[in-house]
Parts: sequence; structure tokens; C-alpha cells
Amino acid sequence: MNRILDRKSILHMLAAHQEELKKLGVTYLALFGSVARNEAIEGSDVDFLVEFEGPASFDTYMELKFFLEDLLGTRIDLVTRKALKPRLRPYVEKEAIRVT
Repeated sequence: MNRILDRKSILHMLAAHQEELKKLGVTYLALFGSVARNEAIEGSDVDFLVEFEGPASFDTYMELKFFLEDLLGTRIDLVTRKALKPRLRPYVEKEAIRVT
């Protein structure tokens, strides 16, 4: 289930699924990490920063994670803005590419 995807193809796929993301309560989704930097190698996961409408429940979080993994056919690392470590925030926000 782990294939190398480039930034352009991921952004294209997600642009075509904005309605589904909205139905999942996503108000903000941004790509970051090696894929956003076009440095992904075999075995790389795809990193997303996310915010949900209202508080994120475990079920909502997992539903989005599974949706993205099924759509992209690879492992997803999903981080909420609230859970993002303060020391990492500047780096993540600098390279983040907003999807929604």
C-alpha cells in the first residue's frame, strides 16, 4: 500500500474530492513534509495538518485518515493543529501547502 506520490498528483486528487472532505468536517487541510518538499522516497508517508469543524473526535479523525489512505493508496500521517508540537509549528507552517 505504499507508493511514492508527488505533490502535484496529491493536490490534484484532493482538489477533486473537496466535497467529501467538507462532509468529513474538514475546515483546513494542508500537505507538509517530504512530499510537500518533493523529497519523498520509497516508504515515505504523506503528512497532513488538519483542522475540523468543532472538536475532533477519534472517529472523525480515523474516518479522515482512512479516507485519505484509500484515496492516495499510501500511509498517511495526520496531525491536528492543536496536537502539533510548538517547536515544530514554524517548520510545518512554512512548508505547508493548503488543500482546503
